[in-house]
Amino acid sequence: MRIITTESYQALSLEAAKIVAGQIYLKPTSVLGLTTGSTPEGMYGKLVAVHEAIGLDFSEVTTFNLDEYLGLGADDPQSYHHFMQTHLFDHINVRPENIHIPDGLAQDVTGECRAYDAAIRAAGGIDLQLLGIGRNAHIGFNEPDVKFEATTHKVRLDDETIQANARFFEDENAVPRYAISMGIKTIMLARRVVLLASGWEKAEAVKRAVLGTVSPATPASILQLHQDATIIVDSAAASLLPEKFQHGTHEI
Repeated sequence: MRIITTESYQALSLEAAKIVAGQIYLKPTSVLGLTTGSTPEGMYGKLVAVHEAIGLDFSEVTTFNLDEYLGLGADDPQSYHHFMQTHLFDHINVRPENIHIPDGLAQDVTGECRAYDAAIRAAGGIDLQLLGIGRNAHIGFNEPDVKFEATTHKVRLDDETIQANARFFEDENAVPRYAISMGIKTIMLARRVVLLASGWEKAEAVKRAVLGTVSPATPASILQLHQDATIIVDSAAASLLPEKFQHGTHEI
């Protein structure tokens, strides 16, 4: 595991964008696993800027998003479909047929989950998977105590996750209680994983994920066992790590 600590959120966003851009330059047909939420917004903005300035080419890239709320259609302003269109897809030359996001209105949720994993396999697997981390150390919507062998599946959101996401909705009651999420196994099958964390409120989750016991109680801790995992944190999110990890790049 590699830890990269930056001085600011903007620096974190730039570091992450450089990794994604480098992946695409080296392999134009890359399969990217994408994440949503406030943390990756800056990274997506910088990728759009690189695309517009020097033509970073997404035309052969295939994308798979981590998750989607159940009960929200693609045109719902709070859906992750809408998030991705607004922050990335509307501004780059990715082909619509190469974009994959779970269907929040699927009638057969189990079938949708199986088809999603099948589509990832058919694409050759994920080359680079981007992740955020929840305050309870969830990745995707894999809440604490999820089975590590889970593939894409239906999840019930923890109360803490619902409360954290309420800021994106009219109120807490409007937050969906269920979602479709890539499972831990699906995430771990990615050839490379990059997790982003920003802010003081993520510091405890980062500490548990990086230095704690590998356990389903801390879903992100499984990344300690990944063959190529990078954690990019700003100084606030790194504040509970040992001092040597609070600046620069380190291997664990």
